[in-house]
Amino acid sequence: MQDIHSKLETRLIRYCEVDTQSDEESPTAPSTAIQLNLAKILAQELEAIGAAEVKITDYGAVLATVPATAEGPVIGMLAHMDTAPAYNAVGVKPRVIRGYDGGEITYPDAPGLVNCPARNPYLGEKVGHDLITASGGTLLGADDKAGVAILMTLAEHLLANPDVPHGKVRLAFTPDEEIGRGVDARLPADLGADFAYTLDGGAVGEIEYESFSADGAKVKVVGVSTHPGTAKGKMVNALHLAAKIIDMLPQATQTPEVVEGREGFWHITNIAGTAAEVEFSIILRDFELDGLAARGEMLQQVCAAVAATEPRATITCTIKPQYRNMRYWLEKDMTPVELARDACRDAGIAPVSVPIRGGTDGSRLTEMGVPCPNIFTGMQDIHGPLEWVSVQDMAVATDVCLRLLSRAAQHQGQ
Repeated sequence: MQDIHSKLETRLIRYCEVDTQSDEESPTAPSTAIQLNLAKILAQELEAIGAAEVKITDYGAVLATVPATAEGPVIGMLAHMDTAPAYNAVGVKPRVIRGYDGGEITYPDAPGLVNCPARNPYLGEKVGHDLITASGGTLLGADDKAGVAILMTLAEHLLANPDVPHGKVRLAFTPDEEIGRGVDARLPADLGADFAYTLDGGAVGEIEYESFSADGAKVKVVGVSTHPGTAKGKMVNALHLAAKIIDMLPQATQTPEVVEGREGFWHITNIAGTAAEVEFSIILRDFELDGLAARGEMLQQVCAAVAATEPRATITCTIKPQYRNMRYWLEKDMTPVELARDACRDAGIAPVSVPIRGGTDGSRLTEMGVPCPNIFTGMQDIHGPLEWVSVQDMAVATDVCLRLLSRAAQHQGQ
């Protein structure tokens, strides 16, 4: 396993050094050309280790095949290449904390920034592990380059060890997952899998089959612009109206920083504009569709109420679906979930299934007809400068995937 550890560590560091942030405002696919830099690296590496049918699709996904060594279902294994646009990801400098001692972690590029078990108890469970973090000025990108490194290492192991029984494995490395556009309409057919798994989860043992349902809203406020020196009775300040909308939304009970468990939220992700015109984005999240619809209706009502106070302004609110709770489909046939749970037990790990307070490419794939639960990678404190992952956790995830593929082949033969 030490060889697996070394390969996982080397790959993750190399991948994290490549800037692959996605951009919600971009209309292209992928949303940023820089994601193709990692796509090309992965395609070259896949060809070098002997994978078949390696290609980069028109929509920026990298696809490849590990040929079957036994009868079994065709299983898709996915991870996403992009990193979250919520925090700086330019100039990532990964570092390894060898044999973590259980104390405070500090950061060379951010004096005063500290992570510790008191803040994240899971960190306290990793004494003796080799942890990979960034330097404090950027996120790390283990979300989801830990998943990418795991799947690349898994593929290399399978191709080098044809005596390991498994069915055909279809690999997919997708762009734009962080902005809800990771699953192009062509991907299910291009993947050609009976079912699939995303490697995009957190703590060891997590096998997830329930996610948020999600919508995204764009609110645009157009005011009346004029010189402020002669503005009395003329100006309508779009910034003031936007502030009113945001202030009227329930903040003490329905924002991410005050909710947990199965509670949903609304969350403003960005705002830009001037006194003349403002546009801002809000994401809406709930585990149930009626709760999601209620949040959208609340936002529309608030926008209408503010618009009624100033008829000279124009306020529009457009809400679009992003993804849906994959539980609605997976609970009809839990076979992929149970295979993953059994693989965990084979590895001596108690499987845990908790609702994902977010979404994965699996949410969209499942909705589009390819059942796709989510498997842990070990990544923690994602989307910010404290992000970290244990190399040993990644190795456990690799082992679970190996056991899952062998189990699926055995299951087919029964």
